[in-house]
Amino acid sequence: MAGGQPEREDKVSLEITEEILQSMEVGMTFRDYSGRISSMDFHKTSNYLVTASDDESIRLYDVANATCLKTINSKKYGVDLVSFTSHPTTVIYSSKNGWDESLRLLSLHDNKYLRYFKGHRDRVVSLSLSSRKEYFLSGSLDRSVLLWDQRADKCQGLLRVQGRPATAIDEQGLVFAIAFGGYIRMFDARNYEKGPFEIFSVGGDLSDANIVKFSNDGRLMLLTTTDGHIHVLDSFRGTLLSTYNVQPVSSSSTLEASFSPEGMFVISGSGDGSVYAWSVRSGKEVASWMSTDTEPPMIKWAPGSLMFVTGSSELSFWIPDLSKLGAYVGRK
Repeated sequence: MAGGQPEREDKVSLEITEEILQSMEVGMTFRDYSGRISSMDFHKTSNYLVTASDDESIRLYDVANATCLKTINSKKYGVDLVSFTSHPTTVIYSSKNGWDESLRLLSLHDNKYLRYFKGHRDRVVSLSLSSRKEYFLSGSLDRSVLLWDQRADKCQGLLRVQGRPATAIDEQGLVFAIAFGGYIRMFDARNYEKGPFEIFSVGGDLSDANIVKFSNDGRLMLLTTTDGHIHVLDSFRGTLLSTYNVQPVSSSSTLEASFSPEGMFVISGSGDGSVYAWSVRSGKEVASWMSTDTEPPMIKWAPGSLMFVTGSSELSFWIPDLSKLGAYVGRK
C-alpha cells in the first residue's frame, strides 16, 4: 500500500489443494437448533468455536472432540453477532431485541457479563475483534463505526459512514477496513483520525456491503455484497483480482465468505443456500455443494485446519474424505 501504511508481518499456514477441497463432505452435524445460526467464530489459538442463533442461544464447541461444551441463553437481549476475545471463553456479542443495541462482554465460563458497550442507536451489523490488540470495531445501521477498548465502557472513536458498514481488522491489529457504497476504506489503527490512507474500488458494485475480511497473511481481502458478489482484492495495492458471483441475498440475510488458511481459496455461501469454492490464483470455481436451503449459510474456515463449518438451521463440520484422495489411499 502507499505511504503511511504500517508494516505488517507475513504468516505461513498449511497447504490446501483443489483435490482436498473437492473431497470435502459433512463429517458431523448438530441439529438441535430451533432457529437459524446468525454468527460463528473460531478462537485463534484454541480448539473452540462459538455460535449465535436466532433461538437466542450462544453455544461453545470443542472442535477437536466435536462436542458442545456449553449453551447460554440470552432471552432478554437476544443475540445476533458473536466474536471471541483473545481469551478462549470470553466473547463479545450484539443484541437482537430491537430496543437495546448495546454490545456485551460475556464470560462463557461462569455466564457473567464483564462489561457493556453502549453507543449504537440501531442494529449492529458488523463486529470485528483483533486477536493481538484490545481494541475492536462495531458497525451499525445507524451509519456509524465505533472503536472500542475492551477495558473501557465508552467508545474510543467514532467514524461516520454513508451506508451499511462492513468492518475488518487485519491479523496484526495494525490496519482496519470499512466497506460501504462500493468502496473499501483502509485505516491505520493508530492514526484513524486522519481518515483513510487508501480507498479501494470494487468495480462499481454499489449494493450493500455484507462481509469484509483479510486473509491470514494480510495480502488479500474479500468483500461480499447483497447482490451476490464476492470481490477479492490485493490489500496492498487495492487491485481487484477476481469477482465471484452467486445468488443475491435478501436484506435480512448475510452473504458470508471465508479464505482458506493459506489464502489460496475462497469458500462462500449463496442466496440459494449452496456453498461454493474458488481458486484465488485462477479465479475459477473448483467445487460446489448444492442445498435445498433458501438462505445463505454462515461459513468459516477453521484456523490452520483441513475443515470448515457452515451454519444454517444446523451446524455442520466439513472435512476431507481421505478415501477420495489418491495421495492418501493406502496410508494408515
